[in-house]
Amino acid sequence: MARPKAAKSTPREIGEVLVVEDDALLALDIEQALLDAGARSVRLCPSTSEALALLRDHRFDAIVLDVHLADRSDGWAIAELVDSVGPRPPRIVFSTGAPQEIPEGIAELGTVLAKPYHPRELVRAVAAPRKRGLIARLRRIRA
Repeated sequence: MARPKAAKSTPREIGEVLVVEDDALLALDIEQALLDAGARSVRLCPSTSEALALLRDHRFDAIVLDVHLADRSDGWAIAELVDSVGPRPPRIVFSTGAPQEIPEGIAELGTVLAKPYHPRELVRAVAAPRKRGLIARLRRIRA
């Protein structure tokens, strides 16, 4: 007798994801992994400037952020910005070949994945509960 197949599931709905990655092949791989895992939608941006323009008009549930982009080497600035945009900022996943270059306070805003990583690690990080950001932690300290 054949065993029934286990249903695919993720710990939490992934929702809408912004992927900021300047390596086109890697961006497409990330997009496919997220869609296969049940993301409602995935938007790709190759630069910080395009990501910031998109973030002005759209709210995402998660952002996968390459730290070293062609137009800027401080891609984590996006994480700092979105951490302060309201009560429910998106989950952040840093995707980088040099995790040691992310300032400690910034790295605490999300999950850091060192390239190369397995797509399952990415999906798990994007689906995980959001880490409390720097601004939220400072507000809690002052209260």
